[in-house]
Amino acid sequence: MLLTTDAILCAVRPHGEAGAIVRVLTADHGLIAGFVRGGRSRTMRPLLQPGNILRAEMRARVEGQLPGMTVEALHNRALLMGEPLAADAISWVCALAASALPERQPYSDIYAGLDGVLMAIEAAPSARRWVPGLLRYEGLVLSALGYGGDVPDTLESSGKQLAHHVFADHRADVMASRGRLMDRLAKAQGK
Repeated sequence: MLLTTDAILCAVRPHGEAGAIVRVLTADHGLIAGFVRGGRSRTMRPLLQPGNILRAEMRARVEGQLPGMTVEALHNRALLMGEPLAADAISWVCALAASALPERQPYSDIYAGLDGVLMAIEAAPSARRWVPGLLRYEGLVLSALGYGGDVPDTLESSGKQLAHHVFADHRADVMASRGRLMDRLAKAQGK
Protein backbone atom coordinates (compact mmCIF):
# COMPACT_ATOMS: atom_id res chain seq x y z
CA MET A 1 0.00 0.00 0.00
CA LEU A 2 1.24 3.45 -0.91
CA LEU A 3 -1.01 6.40 -0.22
CA THR A 4 -0.33 10.14 -0.19
CA THR A 5 -3.19 12.35 0.92
CA ASP A 6 -4.20 15.39 2.95
CA ALA A 7 -5.43 14.48 6.42
CA ILE A 8 -6.61 15.93 9.70
CA LEU A 9 -4.63 14.65 12.66
CA CYS A 10 -7.11 13.25 15.20
CA ALA A 11 -5.04 11.36 17.77
CA VAL A 12 -1.42 10.74 18.80
CA ARG A 13 -0.01 8.29 21.28
CA PRO A 14 3.61 7.44 22.07
CA HIS A 15 5.08 4.21 20.75
CA GLY A 16 8.51 2.92 21.61
CA GLU A 17 11.29 5.27 22.61
CA ALA A 18 10.78 8.00 20.04
CA GLY A 19 7.92 7.03 17.76
CA ALA A 20 4.22 7.80 17.72
CA ILE A 21 1.11 6.11 16.44
CA VAL A 22 -1.18 8.66 14.88
CA ARG A 23 -4.74 8.46 13.63
CA VAL A 24 -5.61 10.74 10.74
CA LEU A 25 -8.92 11.36 9.01
CA THR A 26 -8.85 11.60 5.23
CA ALA A 27 -11.68 12.56 2.90
CA ASP A 28 -11.41 9.54 0.61
CA HIS A 29 -9.95 6.79 2.80
CA GLY A 30 -11.46 7.48 6.21
CA LEU A 31 -9.64 7.11 9.50
CA ILE A 32 -6.16 5.59 9.17
CA ALA A 33 -3.63 4.74 11.86
CA GLY A 34 0.08 4.89 11.10
CA PHE A 35 3.49 4.85 12.77
CA VAL A 36 5.55 8.05 12.62
CA ARG A 37 9.23 7.41 13.25
CA GLY A 38 10.63 10.13 15.52
CA GLY A 39 7.09 11.36 16.24
CA ARG A 40 7.99 12.33 19.80
CA SER A 41 11.02 14.39 18.81
CA ARG A 42 11.24 18.11 19.59
CA THR A 43 10.75 19.03 15.93
CA MET A 44 7.79 16.71 15.35
CA ARG A 45 5.76 17.45 18.52
CA PRO A 46 4.33 20.80 17.31
CA LEU A 47 3.39 19.16 14.02
CA LEU A 48 1.69 16.17 15.64
CA GLN A 49 -1.08 18.10 17.41
CA PRO A 50 -4.77 17.21 17.01
CA GLY A 51 -6.49 19.45 14.50
CA ASN A 52 -3.46 20.03 12.29
CA ILE A 53 -3.83 19.50 8.55
CA LEU A 54 -1.05 17.29 7.21
CA ARG A 55 0.16 15.83 3.97
CA ALA A 56 0.58 12.18 4.93
CA GLU A 57 2.43 9.53 2.99
CA MET A 58 1.66 6.01 4.16
CA ARG A 59 3.54 2.87 3.19
CA ALA A 60 2.83 -0.75 4.12
CA ARG A 61 4.02 -3.98 2.54
CA VAL A 62 0.68 -5.73 2.98
CA GLU A 63 -2.85 -4.34 3.25
CA GLY A 64 -3.58 -5.17 6.93
CA GLN A 65 -0.23 -3.93 8.27
CA LEU A 66 0.13 -0.71 10.28
CA PRO A 67 1.67 1.62 7.71
CA GLY A 68 4.73 3.73 8.28
CA MET A 69 3.77 7.38 7.88
CA THR A 70 5.71 10.49 7.04
CA VAL A 71 3.99 13.84 7.45
CA GLU A 72 4.45 17.47 6.56
CA ALA A 73 2.40 20.39 7.81
CA LEU A 74 -0.14 22.02 5.54
CA HIS A 75 -1.90 24.00 8.29
CA ASN A 76 -0.69 24.12 11.88
CA ARG A 77 -3.08 24.88 14.75
CA ALA A 78 -0.55 24.20 17.55
CA LEU A 79 -0.74 27.81 18.79
CA LEU A 80 -4.44 27.34 19.60
CA MET A 81 -3.50 24.68 22.14
CA GLY A 82 -2.41 27.54 24.42
CA GLU A 83 -6.01 28.82 24.54
CA PRO A 84 -7.89 26.59 27.02
CA LEU A 85 -11.36 26.79 25.41
CA ALA A 86 -10.07 26.32 21.87
CA ALA A 87 -7.75 23.51 23.01
CA ASP A 88 -10.59 21.63 24.71
CA ALA A 89 -12.84 22.09 21.67
CA ILE A 90 -10.17 20.84 19.26
CA SER A 91 -9.35 17.91 21.55
CA TRP A 92 -13.01 16.89 21.72
CA VAL A 93 -13.89 17.10 18.03
CA CYS A 94 -10.74 15.19 17.07
CA ALA A 95 -11.25 12.58 19.82
CA LEU A 96 -14.81 12.07 18.61
CA ALA A 97 -13.61 11.22 15.09
CA ALA A 98 -10.70 9.08 16.31
CA SER A 99 -12.84 7.10 18.75
CA ALA A 100 -16.18 6.77 17.01
CA LEU A 101 -15.37 6.13 13.37
CA PRO A 102 -14.38 2.72 12.04
CA GLU A 103 -11.03 2.61 10.28
CA ARG A 104 -10.61 2.85 6.53
CA GLN A 105 -14.20 3.67 5.71
CA PRO A 106 -14.59 6.93 3.83
CA TYR A 107 -16.70 9.61 5.47
CA SER A 108 -16.10 12.62 3.25
CA ASP A 109 -18.97 14.54 4.88
CA ILE A 110 -17.48 14.01 8.36
CA TYR A 111 -14.06 15.05 7.06
CA ALA A 112 -15.61 18.25 5.67
CA GLY A 113 -17.58 18.80 8.90
CA LEU A 114 -14.51 18.33 11.08
CA ASP A 115 -12.48 20.66 8.88
CA GLY A 116 -15.27 23.24 9.03
CA VAL A 117 -15.67 23.17 12.82
CA LEU A 118 -11.87 23.36 13.26
CA MET A 119 -11.74 26.42 10.99
CA ALA A 120 -14.61 27.99 12.95
CA ILE A 121 -12.85 27.38 16.28
CA GLU A 122 -9.69 28.90 14.86
CA ALA A 123 -11.42 31.95 13.37
CA ALA A 124 -14.01 32.78 16.02
CA PRO A 125 -13.15 35.10 18.87
CA SER A 126 -15.89 33.59 21.03
CA ALA A 127 -17.52 30.20 21.43
CA ARG A 128 -20.91 31.59 20.42
CA ARG A 129 -19.77 31.58 16.82
CA TRP A 130 -18.56 27.97 16.67
CA VAL A 131 -20.88 26.13 19.08
CA PRO A 132 -23.61 25.74 16.40
CA GLY A 133 -21.00 24.15 14.11
CA LEU A 134 -19.95 21.83 16.93
CA LEU A 135 -23.56 20.75 17.41
CA ARG A 136 -23.98 20.09 13.67
CA TYR A 137 -20.72 18.10 13.62
CA GLU A 138 -21.85 15.89 16.52
CA GLY A 139 -25.18 15.35 14.76
CA LEU A 140 -23.34 14.46 11.55
CA VAL A 141 -21.26 11.82 13.35
CA LEU A 142 -24.37 10.37 15.00
CA SER A 143 -26.17 10.25 11.66
CA ALA A 144 -23.25 8.66 9.80
CA LEU A 145 -23.05 5.93 12.43
CA GLY A 146 -26.77 5.18 12.12
CA TYR A 147 -28.07 7.09 15.16
CA GLY A 148 -29.50 10.07 13.33
CA GLY A 149 -33.20 9.48 13.95
CA ASP A 150 -33.49 12.27 16.51
CA VAL A 151 -31.47 15.25 15.33
CA PRO A 152 -29.92 16.84 18.43
CA ASP A 153 -31.02 20.43 18.97
CA THR A 154 -28.81 21.21 21.98
CA LEU A 155 -25.35 20.21 23.14
CA GLU A 156 -26.99 18.45 26.09
CA SER A 157 -29.13 16.24 23.83
CA SER A 158 -26.26 15.40 21.48
CA GLY A 159 -24.06 14.57 24.50
CA LYS A 160 -26.71 12.16 25.81
CA GLN A 161 -27.03 10.50 22.40
CA LEU A 162 -23.26 10.15 22.03
CA ALA A 163 -22.88 8.70 25.52
CA HIS A 164 -25.81 6.31 25.06
CA HIS A 165 -25.23 5.14 21.48
CA VAL A 166 -21.61 5.68 20.47
CA PHE A 167 -19.57 5.48 23.67
CA ALA A 168 -21.71 3.21 25.85
CA ASP A 169 -19.33 0.25 25.56
CA HIS A 170 -15.99 2.06 25.43
CA ARG A 171 -13.59 1.32 28.25
CA ALA A 172 -11.72 4.60 27.78
CA ASP A 173 -13.82 7.54 28.86
CA VAL A 174 -13.81 9.60 25.68
CA MET A 175 -16.74 11.60 26.98
CA ALA A 176 -14.46 13.07 29.68
CA SER A 177 -12.93 15.24 26.93
CA ARG A 178 -16.40 16.49 26.07
CA GLY A 179 -17.14 17.07 29.75
CA ARG A 180 -14.10 19.34 30.08
CA LEU A 181 -15.29 21.31 27.06
CA MET A 182 -18.83 21.66 28.47
CA ASP A 183 -17.41 22.89 31.80
CA ARG A 184 -15.28 25.49 30.01
CA LEU A 185 -18.22 26.61 27.86
CA ALA A 186 -20.35 27.05 30.98
CA LYS A 187 -17.62 29.16 32.61
CA ALA A 188 -17.18 31.24 29.45
CA GLN A 189 -20.92 31.94 29.37
CA GLY A 190 -20.95 32.85 33.07
CA LYS A 191 -23.10 29.91 34.19
